[in-house]
Amino acid sequence: MPFNYNLTEFTKASGCGCKIEPEKLKTLLKSDLNLSPDINLLIGNQHNEDAAVYDLGNGKVLISTIDFFTPMVNDPFDFGYIAAANALSDVYAMGGSPILATAVLGWPTQIIPLELAQQVLEGGRSACDAAGIKIAGGHSIESPEPFFGLSVNGLMKTTELKTNSGAKENDLLYITKPLGVGVLSAALKKGKLSKEHETILVKQLKQLNKLGALLGKQHFINALTDVTGFGLAGHALEMAKAADLTLVLSNDNLPIINGFLDYTSQLIVPDNLYRNFNAYKDEMALNHKDAFFAMCDPQTNGGLLIAVNPEYKNDIETLLSNHNLIDFAKPIGVFEAKQQISLIVN
Repeated sequence: MPFNYNLTEFTKASGCGCKIEPEKLKTLLKSDLNLSPDINLLIGNQHNEDAAVYDLGNGKVLISTIDFFTPMVNDPFDFGYIAAANALSDVYAMGGSPILATAVLGWPTQIIPLELAQQVLEGGRSACDAAGIKIAGGHSIESPEPFFGLSVNGLMKTTELKTNSGAKENDLLYITKPLGVGVLSAALKKGKLSKEHETILVKQLKQLNKLGALLGKQHFINALTDVTGFGLAGHALEMAKAADLTLVLSNDNLPIINGFLDYTSQLIVPDNLYRNFNAYKDEMALNHKDAFFAMCDPQTNGGLLIAVNPEYKNDIETLLSNHNLIDFAKPIGVFEAKQQISLIVN
């Protein structure tokens, strides 16, 4: 028997937009404990990185991450696939390859049939299969809102590890997916999204960032991260501030998902778009009149941000073109010497 449930009706926020806002997150992560250091923990939660990194001592590092969220699409299989793809992205964003996943599921079993939760898990399994790994176990709880995600472990050579902090002056910045899925998701939740745009939205959300594993092997890439709930503004600022540089973006070069302007013109946007702006407004200058929505829109399983040595411009653009990303084979910005403002959009 088919079940007619729209999963987005059971949540307050959706996708990566349900993250705790940046200022509250600082309070949450604050600790006064005098903990003993672990010399093998190369990257922990002191940094705004995509995953934790542990030195295995054999020329390799273990990458460990966890990510889960509430539905941003109504189909349970698609939701599971998207949530898994988003969690896998954190390993790809460090330049690594995932090797193992375990699932995290919360479900209001008295409200939504468990058969739909089973389809969520099937979507997660399918995404992991596309990544070449298995979901080996997990944990589930009864919860007032449905949520799903993965804990993912990955491996890579120590010398190939990429972080968000390695950008150099004059590096070019590239992105591998259009911006705007937060806005389209908000339109879906409000029942305003056209079928055409829903197809576009789901296709992009399910796209794995597997290219990250290849980017980790490229010596001319100085920094790497992905764009998620804090929007391009938040993740671009992380890169610029970590490198003590100013990032100058060209609004005209920012790729925007089809349909985005149809909904922003009606002010159909996620609430967390404004949250992101309020969090970062003092650190950026949006000099282009159209930059606000695209820069602050919270992304789920967003594109990779790649800081590239400018001497290798042709190499990165050839690599992107060869992986069916020819539309993204142009820089969206450049890292410049530190100015008063860390992020400028012209």
